[in-house]
Amino acid sequence: MELILPKLAYAYDALEPYIDAQTMEIHYAKHHQAYINNLVAALEKHPEFQATSVDSMLINLPAVPEDIRIAVRNNAGGHFNHSLFWKIMKKNGGGEPNGLVGAEIKKTFGSFVEFQNIFNAQAKSVFGSGWAWLSVDKSGKFVVSALPNQDSPLSYDATPIMGLDVWEHAYYLKYQNKRPDYITAWWQVIDWDMVEENYRALIE
Repeated sequence: MELILPKLAYAYDALEPYIDAQTMEIHYAKHHQAYINNLVAALEKHPEFQATSVDSMLINLPAVPEDIRIAVRNNAGGHFNHSLFWKIMKKNGGGEPNGLVGAEIKKTFGSFVEFQNIFNAQAKSVFGSGWAWLSVDKSGKFVVSALPNQDSPLSYDATPIMGLDVWEHAYYLKYQNKRPDYITAWWQVIDWDMVEENYRALIE
């Protein structure tokens, strides 16, 4: 993963009315760019880590020098998390997943509806800022979790294939304090084909 903003596959207004264009532009061009800028600045103190991948730093945070570890955790996490987030949304998304992801969700959670309920509960439970995740753990099982701030599942022995940003900057302009409304709306833009691709990249 390069330390540059990944190109969006859609226009800022493509996810209307579920995610408004102004939020998309500020979130992508300002917030995500800030994480990249801060990570670059932190790594300038330790040039030997500049060639280390973002994924590797997050997987092995204890190896990162202590004086920049928090900055790397927050900003490498912010870059990684947002890069995945943009990819798993699209215009006219939503519905239920098919393929391997759909089958594994039903196997693990009993039904897609039950999975949604569990995921939504995790997203609503985040105190302050954070994310809800669908990840694959070391044993290959699907796990749903919530993590604070920009923590990545990579730092907790799991690989995310889907994540929902519940920081206020992701929804406040349109939804104000109504996080549950944002969570409900977000299911209308999820790109299950990309989630499927993320999963297949891990197991094939």
